[in-house]
Amino acid sequence: MRMLELLGRQIMQAFDRATPKWPPQALSLALQGGGSFGAFTSGVLDRLLTEPDIRFDTLSGASAGAINAVLLAAGLAEGGREAAREKLETFWRRLSHAAPFLPFGSTGAMIPGAAGTLSFWTRLVSPYQYNPFDLNPLRAILNEEIDFERLRRKKPVGLLISATRVSDGRARIFRNEEIDADAVLASACLPLLHHAIMIGEETYWDGGYSSNPPLHELVTTSATPEILIVQITPAQGIAMPTSSQEIMRRLDQITFNASLLAETGRLARYADIYRGIPGYFARDGRKWRQLTLHRIIAEEQVAHLAEANASNLDWNFLSDLREHGRDAAENWLRSKAEKASAAISRNEAVNESICPGNAL
Repeated sequence: MRMLELLGRQIMQAFDRATPKWPPQALSLALQGGGSFGAFTSGVLDRLLTEPDIRFDTLSGASAGAINAVLLAAGLAEGGREAAREKLETFWRRLSHAAPFLPFGSTGAMIPGAAGTLSFWTRLVSPYQYNPFDLNPLRAILNEEIDFERLRRKKPVGLLISATRVSDGRARIFRNEEIDADAVLASACLPLLHHAIMIGEETYWDGGYSSNPPLHELVTTSATPEILIVQITPAQGIAMPTSSQEIMRRLDQITFNASLLAETGRLARYADIYRGIPGYFARDGRKWRQLTLHRIIAEEQVAHLAEANASNLDWNFLSDLREHGRDAAENWLRSKAEKASAAISRNEAVNESICPGNAL
């Protein structure tokens, strides 16, 4: 058995060895949801869109991540990278301006106790009581900013958008041909703020509860093994939340990160299986062995993000998050380029020592 394992490793190394290259020919994105923290992701995307050598393969997202994914795809379908950048900024500006007309308005951090009052109020009165006609300015903004028919027809990138079925709590993944305003609203439907979204015979709540964002489906759908996860919901909270506001905020953070932790663990187990000899001969074995998960984590870039209010739609707050997102993407790109350059230099040095004069 030991000989077989060694032989298997040698075979896999022979077939899967690749010269380090950066940027990759294609990159797929997994965009986590997290309320107004999604403005950070829009900044990450803005910076990535300025890299002409990076082609986007497939985008998955939940909640705010789903909105960002669809905005990027719609911009590419309508006018290319610059159109996508403009669409992302315009949407977040419009959402900020529409905040007074959203349920409970923009509960900014500048209003002491506002988030706590919102949390308390939504547990006393449901959206079916305080908003019986289901008025949602977000629907109008989405329909005005996104040509869904063109998006479905052109399919500039793959799309995987998650929503949670109310009936059984399972995730439903909407793909390109199914993407419309209802699918996006379903993915971003917080049940204490909005009516559930009816699609067909099913009702849906926020995708963050069940698949935030879809990862396994992204790996199996993506043509590239290079996947970047943009995580915006803080994983680390204050040591001991004591106020009602702090407790509810931490519960939301744990809930919205639970599926991401579960899915990354699942991917690790799959990758381990495919790295074994039986997995080597599987149809998708090579893809799984080459799978590379990159990650940009908002809380590592934004100080005290765990204490911030994910319902804050004040433009100064959103603009700061976008700038932090751009900086995070810039740092990530630079770090990857430096590592790839160092790896290539090491390979050239090895080649020169083995075959002097023949280094690439």
